[in-house]
Amino acid sequence: MRSCSFTGIKIAITALSFLVTGVVIAAGGGGAIQTNPGALSGKHFDPKGKLPSKYTIAAQKQQRRLLPFSDKRDFAEQKKGFIAAPDYKQIKAEAGNVAWDMGSYEWLLQGKDFDSIHPSLQRQAILNMNYGLYEVIPGIYQVRGFDLANISFIKGKTGWIVFDPLTAKETAAAALKFINEKLGKRPVVAVVYSHSHADHFGGVRGVASLEDVNSGKIKIIAPVGFMENAIAENIYAGNAMNRRLFYQYGVLLPRGPFGHVDQSIGKNVAAGNSGLIAPTVIIKKDIEEMTVDGIKMIFQNTPGTEAPAEMNTYFPDLKAFWAAENITGTIHNIYTLRGALVRDALEWSKQINKALYLFGQDAKVMFASHSWPRWGNKRVQEVMRAQRDTYANLNNGVLHLANQGVTINQIHNKYKVPKSLQQQWAARSYHGSVEHNSRAVINRYLGYWDANPTTLIPLSPEDSAPLYVEMMGGSKKILRKGRSLYKKGKYRLAQEILNKLVYAQPKNQKAKDLLADVFEQIGYQQESPSVRNSFLAGALELRSGIPSGASPKTSGPDLIQAMSTELFLDFLAIRLDSTKAEGKKFKINLSTPDNKEKFVIELSNATLTNIEGYQAKDADLTITINRSDLEKTMMGAVSLDDQIKSGKAKLKGNPKVLEQLKTMLVQFDLGFEIMPGTGEKDLTPEKKPFEQEAIGDTAGG
Repeated sequence: MRSCSFTGIKIAITALSFLVTGVVIAAGGGGAIQTNPGALSGKHFDPKGKLPSKYTIAAQKQQRRLLPFSDKRDFAEQKKGFIAAPDYKQIKAEAGNVAWDMGSYEWLLQGKDFDSIHPSLQRQAILNMNYGLYEVIPGIYQVRGFDLANISFIKGKTGWIVFDPLTAKETAAAALKFINEKLGKRPVVAVVYSHSHADHFGGVRGVASLEDVNSGKIKIIAPVGFMENAIAENIYAGNAMNRRLFYQYGVLLPRGPFGHVDQSIGKNVAAGNSGLIAPTVIIKKDIEEMTVDGIKMIFQNTPGTEAPAEMNTYFPDLKAFWAAENITGTIHNIYTLRGALVRDALEWSKQINKALYLFGQDAKVMFASHSWPRWGNKRVQEVMRAQRDTYANLNNGVLHLANQGVTINQIHNKYKVPKSLQQQWAARSYHGSVEHNSRAVINRYLGYWDANPTTLIPLSPEDSAPLYVEMMGGSKKILRKGRSLYKKGKYRLAQEILNKLVYAQPKNQKAKDLLADVFEQIGYQQESPSVRNSFLAGALELRSGIPSGASPKTSGPDLIQAMSTELFLDFLAIRLDSTKAEGKKFKINLSTPDNKEKFVIELSNATLTNIEGYQAKDADLTITINRSDLEKTMMGAVSLDDQIKSGKAKLKGNPKVLEQLKTMLVQFDLGFEIMPGTGEKDLTPEKKPFEQEAIGDTAGG
């Protein structure tokens, strides 16, 4: 079995997994990665796949005329400071699979324009082909192209201060080994997590050991709220989030001009072991100064920007500004399509503005956790202002229209980025898109309802679609019109009617294939890879169903150990099937002596609740188990029944209550349908009743 992980989820692809003309569809950055061997000769990986239509080709040519391709400064900056590249393109995971494969994207370097890729996206994808060791300025270095993020090394008096140790232990370890080979071996003396997304902390065990952290040899520095948000942000809807990753990140798309091209802030996510070592130093103040190994750093906490817990860093003696993921080579997500709380575009803009006036007036270089640095104060300020103004205009421009009655269902067709910003590469929306970000701003302030009572309690699409199909004259008429619209290049009109038909007739393969053709052309024309991937992934599943053989595995032990007991109990409550709990009630006391926690877990009104710090006098059952042993049950290593048999868990009261609870808990499966008629699949192995489900992925924000 080939195994490949995508941060919070691990996806195993069997040798007999979904095959399309010899191309294995794989997840994330590893395992069964294949590019499309016929890509450069114009051959699609899917026998049902279509080449770019004349309308798509015309749209791409128009973009080449409109966008500022004469501005090539990014290419000069991308190459600046290059020291060396390794003699390998793949990094293996400890499990034996491929953790990272930069070579799978080398088709981008052939000097060919692909009409199946938006020209701006192709430009960004080429820029993200950075691979190797780079000097930012003397004393600051980056290893790029080993993961979705960059890993940065600051040269202290005695060792390395590492900023953002990537997603996977294996890629981070390879980066540390490579810089030590090229610049001389130095110990790691500190690790800084810039924020709470997994591609910025998951590889920490590749550069630091728990023993060295516990002994004080290595400091782990993070912003206030880091631990809570690193775990909590992706627990409650983790299964849904991981399934949606198939779309936003295109994890099942082959790498090639008709499939996965780039992830805007990097190529992809590494597929190795993700871990977490808790911070030993927390930056709590808005602005906080610290000297580590002779390096003076000024931290700027920026909560509520790209991540709930995030911080920029300024090196005053070096005139260097670290922008974390707040300023990279793209406008980011206000709403990330995998699923997350909507972010605050205005606060993001204000924090960039604060950094501009605190540090940007003097900074001679700006570097970040993604993309490439910018040198010279004028250039640094130009990029900071462009991103500050884009986020501010997004917030203000959308609300300007909303206050004139433009709704969430209209705003993406009404709001436009100012022309002066459209002509700046640093203000292009690769990771986000103008369309879905503008909808997010309205959702943040006004919610999902457009104020039309018709949409307040709408029918589900599978219930409303049959009526539409009937009123439109049936499937044959819709298909004829859909083909006509497709041939005329009117793809968004075509998807409007074909989507209704597919929901009304999920087994109508002709309708699904035609909708897939429409999705494909829309996808080819997208500048944002997240939007591109979503349309192309939808097309893939409409044509061939959900790929078989993919299955999530439990999250790594570090992430489980970092979960609070309360968070674990909250998620059990989400797993409760209320229909099975109807008419039942009980109280359970839970006590974990080793960390002195106490909880009351109560089932009433078909709802499971918990409260910390209390014990019920009339509890039906009391469970006493050390938190360290409970973690083994949460990981699935030892069942609760076995903990009871071994005496690690002690019960007092009615044990049947526990058996009742087991029967009420649902295990979520990754293989639920997104597009109708694509076939639910059992993609999740059976778990023990109290085993924690896979944590949702937050890599890339």
